[in-house]
Amino acid sequence: MAIKETFGDRVFNFINIALLCLLMVIMVYPLYFVVIASFSNPDLVNNGKVLFFPREINFDGYEMVYNYRNVWVGYRNSIMYAVLGTCIKLSVTFPAAYSMSRSNLKFKGFLTTMFMVPMFFSGGLIPTYLIVRDVGLLNRSYSMAVLGCLSVMNVVVTRVFYQSSIPDELYEAAKIDGCNDFGMFFKIALPLSGAIVAVMALFYAVSRWNDFFSPLIFLSNSDYFPLQLVLRNILIAGQQALASIQASGREVKAEEMLALTRNAYIAEAMKYSLIFIASAPLLIAYPFVQKYFVKGVMIGSLKG
Repeated sequence: MAIKETFGDRVFNFINIALLCLLMVIMVYPLYFVVIASFSNPDLVNNGKVLFFPREINFDGYEMVYNYRNVWVGYRNSIMYAVLGTCIKLSVTFPAAYSMSRSNLKFKGFLTTMFMVPMFFSGGLIPTYLIVRDVGLLNRSYSMAVLGCLSVMNVVVTRVFYQSSIPDELYEAAKIDGCNDFGMFFKIALPLSGAIVAVMALFYAVSRWNDFFSPLIFLSNSDYFPLQLVLRNILIAGQQALASIQASGREVKAEEMLALTRNAYIAEAMKYSLIFIASAPLLIAYPFVQKYFVKGVMIGSLKG
């Protein structure tokens, strides 16, 4: 028998649905605008004439991106940094979290403190740069995969998962059967960690894919630039071209003015196309790990 809704329930549901729809529009519209702007006339986009529907549809931006070598070099580097960096981070995070979750770990309090201190305090940018330079990781192709290979926050979350999801009796039974700590990690803890592995892999992959500041500081060779730095250089080129046009006045020859205008047009046409291309891999990957991500949100909330 269905429960009859009261007037208050209907009002609450209406307000709740309206707020959720508004929130969805706020989150979805920027991505929708990027998509329609990527194949609209850049001049119309800059003038604010493209809001809800594309105008003067063309694919110049995508054609320019396809023919621009640095984009594909950056794409290759971003994929390499994301995949390799995620694998390295997972291989460090899970053994550390498993060890910290065991009650019989020696010096557990001291080790926990050593883990927590870097979570709140850091040496600063200049000391970090000097250390990276001295250990030979400055301007290397593998630097972005190795640097920041451990997130203390993710170790804490994973430790809570082990403590709340895997009972100690299971470890004790395995120990009675002659299983050592390595065996308990690889044969018990890791096989039961599918949900948290997917969540951590998503966190690490997204953070590495979107990382902009670290490559900007530690990389100077354009062959190692990730996609985010390539996009930054395109945006800077467009802004410089527009600034040159505005500051030129009548002193610039017609040929130079035409070249500056063309450069600004190319940068604007590539900007939205490249933003969409850069976001596509994460948008494609998220549905496959969504169910694990929902489980990860509840990690540590219930015990039993």
